[in-house]
Amino acid sequence: MTTANSLSESAPPSMLVRWCKFNFVGGIGIGVQFAALFFLKSVLHFNYLAATAIAVEAAVVHNFVWHEQFTWADRTKSSGAEFSWRRTLPRFMRFNFTNGAVSILGNLALMKVMVGEGHMNYLMANGVAIALCSLANFLVSERWVFEAGKVERSG
Repeated sequence: MTTANSLSESAPPSMLVRWCKFNFVGGIGIGVQFAALFFLKSVLHFNYLAATAIAVEAAVVHNFVWHEQFTWADRTKSSGAEFSWRRTLPRFMRFNFTNGAVSILGNLALMKVMVGEGHMNYLMANGVAIALCSLANFLVSERWVFEAGKVERSG
């Protein structure tokens, strides 16, 4: 007999639930990115573009770890499987290549326009850039990085 609880444990989350998880993790990642950007730009006096690139990469690494363990955990964790770099590293490379590239290139281009040309506050401009890159990053993650067919199952 199948119970409602066993169904909810085995059924993958809906796209809406996954989108909410993605944005929750991304919200924390924004904090990581803003903190790194503020520290690099205001405390260490890095150029705003160099500081943006480093801060985005810090957020990308943070977000990957949490997406792996939370957002797409149903696709990355096999029952009883131990952590394996052999399975995680290719996903990390795909994530960094896609989400990292969209985030870094998108953020740098948008920051150049909003801060360099439009003289907008660099933190406000960074928030706008993050929001504009978010949907593209979710779709790439859902369809390619953490795609069910791409995740190796053990056993």
